[in-house]
Amino acid sequence: MRPHRSILISLLAALPAAATAAGGAVQALHLNWLDKSVSPAQNFFQYADGGWRKTHPIPAAYSSWGTFYILEIDNERTIRAILQKAAQAHARPGSTLQKVGDFYASGMDTALINREGVKPLEPEFARIAAVKSLPGLEREVAHLQMIGVDAMFDIGEMQDFKNSSEVIGIASQGGLGLPDRDYYLKPGAKFKQIRAAYVAHLTRTFELLGDGKARSAAEAATVMRIETGLAKASMSLVEQRNPRAIYHVMDLRQLDQAMPNFSWQNYFREIGYPNFKSINLAMPKFFTFLGNDLTRVPLGDWKTYLRWRLIDAFAPYLSRPFVAENFRIQSVLTGAKALRPRWQRVVSAENNAIGFAVGKLYVKEKFPPSSKRAVLGILHNIRAALHNDFETLSWMTPATRKAALHKLSLMGERIGYPDKWRDYSALLINRGPYVLNVLRANEFEQKRELEKVGKPVDRHEWYMTPQTVNAYYDPSMNNINFPAGILQPPFFDPHAPLAMNYGAVGFVMGHEMTHGFDDEGSQFDGHGNLRNWWTPEDKKRFDAATACIVKHFSRYTVDGHLHVKGKLVLGEATADLGGLTLAWRAFHASPAYKEAKTIDGFTPDQQFFLGAARVWASNIRPAEARRLVTIDPHPPAKYRVNGTLANMPQFQQAFHVPNGSPMVNKHRCVIW
Repeated sequence: MRPHRSILISLLAALPAAATAAGGAVQALHLNWLDKSVSPAQNFFQYADGGWRKTHPIPAAYSSWGTFYILEIDNERTIRAILQKAAQAHARPGSTLQKVGDFYASGMDTALINREGVKPLEPEFARIAAVKSLPGLEREVAHLQMIGVDAMFDIGEMQDFKNSSEVIGIASQGGLGLPDRDYYLKPGAKFKQIRAAYVAHLTRTFELLGDGKARSAAEAATVMRIETGLAKASMSLVEQRNPRAIYHVMDLRQLDQAMPNFSWQNYFREIGYPNFKSINLAMPKFFTFLGNDLTRVPLGDWKTYLRWRLIDAFAPYLSRPFVAENFRIQSVLTGAKALRPRWQRVVSAENNAIGFAVGKLYVKEKFPPSSKRAVLGILHNIRAALHNDFETLSWMTPATRKAALHKLSLMGERIGYPDKWRDYSALLINRGPYVLNVLRANEFEQKRELEKVGKPVDRHEWYMTPQTVNAYYDPSMNNINFPAGILQPPFFDPHAPLAMNYGAVGFVMGHEMTHGFDDEGSQFDGHGNLRNWWTPEDKKRFDAATACIVKHFSRYTVDGHLHVKGKLVLGEATADLGGLTLAWRAFHASPAYKEAKTIDGFTPDQQFFLGAARVWASNIRPAEARRLVTIDPHPPAKYRVNGTLANMPQFQQAFHVPNGSPMVNKHRCVIW
C-alpha cells in the first residue's frame, strides 16, 4: 500500500504556533518524567519514567497506576457528564438517550439498591433451589449462562478457524471464581494464603445470603472442592495460545461422547437455539471431566456451587454488604486498598453493558475527524515499513514472502469508531433495580452473540467500544483496530514532536500490525483462515527467532522470585519488538525525520525512545504483579520497555549504551 506521508505533516503545520514552537515541543517532552539519577544504559524504564513514578503513587482504589488509567479516568469523566445529562433529560421512552440515562440513574440510586438488598435475585435463587434432577441441573446451567453467570463452562460464538466467512458456536472451560487455574494449583505460601482468603470470602458470602456459620463454612468447602477439580481439568493459558489445540468441531453424537451424562441437544434447546447441530468443543478433556463430575458430585453440592456463581456474578451491583465483601477478595487478589467512587463503578458497568450506545455520544465530543486523518498518516507509514521489511528480509523465501505481502495487503484498518452502531432497541432498561438492568443487558448480549451462529460474518463489527483505552488485532478478521479512546495524549499528542508520536502511538500501531505475524497470527492467512502459508524452512527460522523471545523474557521476575512466563507473553513481546522496530523505521522513512530537531539535548531518535517508554509509565502493587504474571499474556510494563529495547541496536546507538549493559541483550532477538 502507498503510504499517505503528507497527511500528518500538513495537519501539524496547521496547528497554532504555540503547539509547534520550540517551547511547546520541550513541554511535550515531559522532562520532569525523567529520573536522571539512573543511567539509561542500566534501566531505561526508570530513567524515562522514574520522575513520573515518584510523583504518581497508586491511588488507594487501584492495584496499579499508569498512563492508561489516567486517560481512562479522563474518558470516564467525559462519559459521566454525558450520562448525568441523559439521566436528567426527558428522553423518549425506548430511545438510546433514555436507556443511557436510566441505566446510570439506577446505578446511582443507592437508597433503592441498599433497601432492596439481594431481593431482586430471589427468583433466580428460587430456580436453583427447585432443581431436582440432572436434566433440571442442565436447564438451570443453561439459564444462568444466558444471564451472564459463569457456571461450569462458557458458551459463545467465534469465526470458524477453517472458514472465516462463517460463525460457529463454541463451548470452552470456565466456572472458576479465582482468576485462573494456577491460583488453585500452584504451591507456595502466597498462593496458599490467597486460597485461604478465598474460602473465607465464600463463607462470608453464604452468611450474607442468610446461611448459618457452620452451613456457610461447609458450603465454602464444597465450592472450593468443585472449582479445584475444574481447575485441574482446565487447559493452561500457555496451551491455549495454540489455535489448533482449542479447535475441535463436533456434531451432537461426538459432543455427547465427549461429555457423558449431559444432553447437548437438550442444552441447545434450553439456551434457545435448538437448531445447533455442531459446535467447537474447545477443550474436550475439560468437558469429559465435567461430564463425569455431573454424577460424581452430589446434586445438592452442584446447587450450592450454582448459588455461589450467581451471587459472585452480581454482587458488585447489590447492596453495600455484598459490594464490600466482593471488594474484600478483590483487594487480596490485586492489592487495591479502597473502592473506586461509585460513579466510576457505574460508568464502568454501563460501558460493559451498553458501551456502544455510550460510545456514540462519546465520539461526538472527543474525536474530531482531524484526529482520525492524523493517526492514519502514521499508520500508513508503519504499514509501508512492514511492506518494505517483507520485501528485503534475507531469510524469507520467495513463496513465504509473497504470502506475507498478500496478507498485509488484505489487512483492514479501523480508526476511532464503527460505521454502523449497535442496535439496543430490544433491550429493556429502566430506573431500577440496578442489578436487573445488568442482568438483562447480559442476556441481551449473550443472545446477540449466539444469533450470529450459522450466519455469515459481519466484517464491520467492532469488539471494543470507541471509548476504550486499548487497541487490538483480530486474526480471524485480519484487521487492526484503534478506538478513539486511546488516540489521545500521551499516546497521540499533536503538541509533541513527531518523533515522540511515532514512538508512542506508532509503537501501539506497529504492535497491533505485527500481531498478524506473531507466533499465533502467523498461523492465519490473509482471509483469516487457520492455514499454514509458510515454507518448512521459513517456519523453522521463525520458530527459532520466537524461541529467543521466550528465553529472554523468562529471565525477568516480579515480586522477587516469580518469573515471567516466556511462553505466555511470547505473542505480545514479539509484537512489542516488531511494532517498535517498524515505528522506528517508519519515522526514519518519513519527511518528519528529515525536519526533526534536537530538543533540549535530546536527538530525534532519543525522543522516539522516550515516547515509547512514556506509554508504559506506571506503578504496580505486588499482589497485582503476581496476578498479572500468572494470567496476563502481556509482559510487565517495565519489561515491555527494557526487554524490547534490549533487543534493538537502534536504541543502543541512540543512547550510546555500551556492550555488557543490562539494556543490551547479548544474543539479540530479531523477528522482523
